[in-house]
Amino acid sequence: MPIRTLFMQSQSFFGADTELQVQLMRYLDRREVEVFVACTGQRKAGQIVIIDRAREISDLQVRETNFGPSLTWSAPLTKSGKVKLGMKVGRMLFGLAAYVRRNRIQIIHGTEKPRDACYGVLLGKMTGARSVVHMHVNYGDWLNRNVKWALRNSDAIIGVSRFSAQTIIDAGYPEKKVFPVLNALDLASERWNPGEKSDADISKAAVRTELGIPTDAPVIGVIARLFVYKGHIDLFNAVGMIVRDYPALRVVVVGVDDNKSHPGGGSFRAELQELAHKLGITKNIIFTGFRADIPQLMNSFDIYAMPSIEEPFGMVFVEAMAMRKPVVAWAEGGPLEIVVPCETGLLAGSRNVRVLADALAALVRDPKLREQYGEAGRRRVETHFTSARMCADVTAVYRTILGHARPLQDNDKPIPTDRTEKIEKQPGSRATTDDGASGAAAASPRAISTDIATEMDRSTNQ
Repeated sequence: MPIRTLFMQSQSFFGADTELQVQLMRYLDRREVEVFVACTGQRKAGQIVIIDRAREISDLQVRETNFGPSLTWSAPLTKSGKVKLGMKVGRMLFGLAAYVRRNRIQIIHGTEKPRDACYGVLLGKMTGARSVVHMHVNYGDWLNRNVKWALRNSDAIIGVSRFSAQTIIDAGYPEKKVFPVLNALDLASERWNPGEKSDADISKAAVRTELGIPTDAPVIGVIARLFVYKGHIDLFNAVGMIVRDYPALRVVVVGVDDNKSHPGGGSFRAELQELAHKLGITKNIIFTGFRADIPQLMNSFDIYAMPSIEEPFGMVFVEAMAMRKPVVAWAEGGPLEIVVPCETGLLAGSRNVRVLADALAALVRDPKLREQYGEAGRRRVETHFTSARMCADVTAVYRTILGHARPLQDNDKPIPTDRTEKIEKQPGSRATTDDGASGAAAASPRAISTDIATEMDRSTNQ
């Protein structure tokens, strides 16, 4: 019997984590998993709307849900505010709980977004379903307190890399419930299939013409939100070391300021522009701001470089490899699990900018090496970062926490992990019925109401 899984999607913004959740909803094997989603119907001008993408999936059962306000407000709630919010959230949760029971949902799967994580775990407590929090970030003290509560009380935590999963374990969460599952790229989408070489060349020329880049200039690209941890400063300093030898070099910086993530706030773009001026590379740097045509931009690059710090995974590296671009990064974090050094790109060690500069120079001066690494990168994406592999890994997590894990064969799992084996039942663990539904008594309405009031009061610290 398929495992009945409910995904939680409370945010209206369609980010990278939402894209990965949609991949799971679309490609989970329906012989093994029956898929439901509770998602917001909220719409904002100019944004992709999650409920529209969900309804494109013919065999996905969609429940439009009003999740209420964000749990990341900064001001403490008044007593009356807590009561009103608790009542709204309580009605929403009890409605969802009835839906979970009616459809005999066994797994509730949410992201680390506060409402997804907190409400998903609360629903598990109310109904006896197992809860999964899918972390697309590293663990850190900055996490919303509701998310930390959800992590403590969930049945499983998925990290998007072994590195990211280890940050969760190092924070004190039990290793037995933390599972690394590497992200995947939807290669069925035309976005990541550049097509015939002649068409790709035409697209490349068009983008370069728009940006004022000579067709024969070597181009390094970086696509990321503009804040310090994405490594723009190190990249600029490295370029400053080699630009005298390669004066035609261009660096295309795609993205907008992320003031909330940048330490001290303010415009990081302005800081980078000032740095470029000091380094004498202003004419070599092109800021594009926000762009929606990421595959076309990526196709115009010769090299993708992003020396980000402790990157949880780095989906953009997989995207660059899919577009046959060699990649350069620091030898740490997620890139260690994506890039094969001297095969699909170069990883610079010790956060040494001189080493980073040498890596960039090696690729700038050697078009054949760039092509070789690019082709190898595409092959690696096609064999290691597929939707089928990610879905198989997630299904193995579901089976494990339901108590009937079935280890995958090596040919089913191109990237093996050691966290898909069956977890031995611990004294006091919840029993399961034959169909995998939890045999634990559902939490009482009084207990859940108390949980809601308590956790809402904690949401002032993110």
